[in-house]
Amino acid sequence: MPIYMDRHDVSETVTAENIARLHQEDLKIQHQFGCRGLTYWFDDKRKTAFCLIEAPDSKAIQKMHDKAHGHVPHSIIEVETSIVESFLGRIEDPEKAQNTELNIINDPAFRTIMVISLNQLTMIKDDSLLFKNSFRNFNNAIRKILNAYEGKSVKQTDYHYLVSFKSVTNAAHAAFDIQSLNKEFKKQKTKGKIILKIGLSAGVPVTKKQLLFEDAIKLAERMCGIVKGEIIVSAEVKDLYKSENADAFIEGKGIFSLTKADERFITHLMDYTDEAWANTNMNVNNFSKPVGCSKSQLYRKMISLTGKSPNTFLKEYRLKEALKLLRKNAGNISEIAFEAGFSSPSYFTKCFKKKFGLLPAIYLNSQQ
Repeated sequence: MPIYMDRHDVSETVTAENIARLHQEDLKIQHQFGCRGLTYWFDDKRKTAFCLIEAPDSKAIQKMHDKAHGHVPHSIIEVETSIVESFLGRIEDPEKAQNTELNIINDPAFRTIMVISLNQLTMIKDDSLLFKNSFRNFNNAIRKILNAYEGKSVKQTDYHYLVSFKSVTNAAHAAFDIQSLNKEFKKQKTKGKIILKIGLSAGVPVTKKQLLFEDAIKLAERMCGIVKGEIIVSAEVKDLYKSENADAFIEGKGIFSLTKADERFITHLMDYTDEAWANTNMNVNNFSKPVGCSKSQLYRKMISLTGKSPNTFLKEYRLKEALKLLRKNAGNISEIAFEAGFSSPSYFTKCFKKKFGLLPAIYLNSQQ
């Protein structure tokens, strides 16, 4: 049977004991609806509860909750237990909560999400043994740092990491240590150049979206993708870090923190760009309305957050999408140029060569 996670937004008066009692009421009648409650999480600070339930469908969960205590969930999504365990560390009641009358669990599902992106400066590969060994050691050191700070790996390759932390302080310190590690890696005398980007956001597993931690992951990915700096943190991560530590949050030296207004701007900008980038008639004048600012305000905000003008931002976004199409062998150079929103194949070739260091035709041939 499929596995679901539901979300309950509760009142300020609800306690962990209340949630434990409601969970026990579910377990008493769950068999009537073909359900099996696996575990739950309760966040007393944010007043949210999340249940992990095996069930024939989401309607069975709603009916079970309704009959057991009348508190139906606000949202339900289907999940994979392996992904839940990667993010949250468990798919059943914690051992210390078992064999007690109520199984009171004070484990919030709120997590700090880290995205690490390692991008090559150009597409010209460094195949030297020195670079390969150095890069392998660099990745091994990153993994040791994440383990030392209790980061739970959700997805991991040599060039991209998605990691979940219970502690925002641990997440921040892991990021700082990886940044220091990167400084040492840059001193290696190799041709291969790697650009490190770390995005830190935070959130709960179930929102209005259909995937676990989708909002938090998307923000962290977008911060890595477009915001200047090596370490970029959301407003909530910064506030939580300051609340947990007496020392002020470090800024500067490659560390950039966003405001809530910055996050809204990035969300509006990227939502629109993701939808319209392939339209050859789209230009920077089209950005103003979706992000809610004038052309001059747009320019200043883009420079402040990304270090790029709107024109450069749009061009580089299209180049990244074109690169994905080339990797998929999605057509010839002319077809990919137009599909990626460029007005001509010659202009696309010129921009691609300047950005990645080689002609798109040479890269396309290397993928065949």
